[in-house]
Amino acid sequence: MEQAMRNFFLFLSKNKPITKMAKKYGLRFGAARFVAGSSIEQAVEVIRELNKQNLVVTIDYLGEFVDNVEEANEMALECVEAVRAIGREKLQSQLSLKMTSMGLDLKEDVVTKNMRMILDEAKKHGVFVTIDMEDYSRCGKTLEIFKTLKSEYDNIGTVIQAYLYRTEKDMEELNAYSPNLRLVKGAYKESPKVAFPDKKDVDENFKKIIKMHMLNGNYTAIATHDDNIIEYTKKLAEEHNIPRDQFEFQMLFGICVERQHELVKEGYKMRVYVPYGTDWYGYFMRRLAERPANVAFVLKGVIKK
Repeated sequence: MEQAMRNFFLFLSKNKPITKMAKKYGLRFGAARFVAGSSIEQAVEVIRELNKQNLVVTIDYLGEFVDNVEEANEMALECVEAVRAIGREKLQSQLSLKMTSMGLDLKEDVVTKNMRMILDEAKKHGVFVTIDMEDYSRCGKTLEIFKTLKSEYDNIGTVIQAYLYRTEKDMEELNAYSPNLRLVKGAYKESPKVAFPDKKDVDENFKKIIKMHMLNGNYTAIATHDDNIIEYTKKLAEEHNIPRDQFEFQMLFGICVERQHELVKEGYKMRVYVPYGTDWYGYFMRRLAERPANVAFVLKGVIKK
C-alpha cells in the first residue's frame, strides 16, 4: 500500500497540466507547511527566523522542466535576486537550484551561461551554490556540467543519490575535485535497471558513500530524516576523529523540526532546505511520496477547511 501511494504521488509530480493549475491557485492544501511562500521577501522572513534558532539554510527557488530559453533565463535571474537578498540581509544561507530550471533540457550553453552568471554573483556575496540532482536521465549530464564549473569556481557543490547503482563510481571520479557534496537517498521513481529497488540496499549504499566521502576528507552534507543514518554518521565521525566542521546534517523545511533542534543542541551544524516560489507542485508531491505522515497532515488540513 505504501509503495502504491509513493508511486501515485511520484506520477502526479510530473503532471504538467496540474502543475500549471497549482501555480494559479497558490500554496493550498498543506503545501505551505513545506514551502516558505511564493516570493523572496516571504522566504527571507522564514530564513531570518530559522537563523535565530541557530539553523543555517539552503534556499531553493522552485522550478523544473523549463521548456524555453526565456523561462530559463528568468529562473536564473530569480536565483541572482535570491543571492543578493542573502548578501543584503546577511543571512546564514546557501542557494540550491536545479539544472532543468536553468535550461538543461534545451542547450548546454544556456545552462552554463546562466550558471556562470549566478556563480559570479554568489562569489561576490560569499554564497555557496549547490546543484540539486534530478532523475537518472539527467544525472550524467548534470555531473559533467558540475565538473566543468568546479574547475572554475570554488563556491559550488552538487548532490549524489544513494539509490543509483552508478553512485560509487561517480564518487570515485568526483574525488579528484575535492567536492562539497550533499548525499541523499534519492526521491525520484527509477527503474530497477538503474536503481536499487529495496530500501535495505539503498540504506547500505547510503552508509557506504557517507563513509567514503568523509574518510576522503571532503566536506559532506548528510541530507536525511532517518535516525539510523544520523546515528551512523555520528559514530563514524567519532571513530575516525572527523571534526564537526567537515560535515553537516540537512533536512527539509517543515519536516522533523524537533529533531533539527536536537541536533543543534548537540553541537552539530543543521541546515534546513527552504524552497519558495509559485512552481511548488512537483516538489510538494515528492514530499508526500516520501512519507505517509505528510499525507495524513495534508488531509487533516483539507478536512479543517
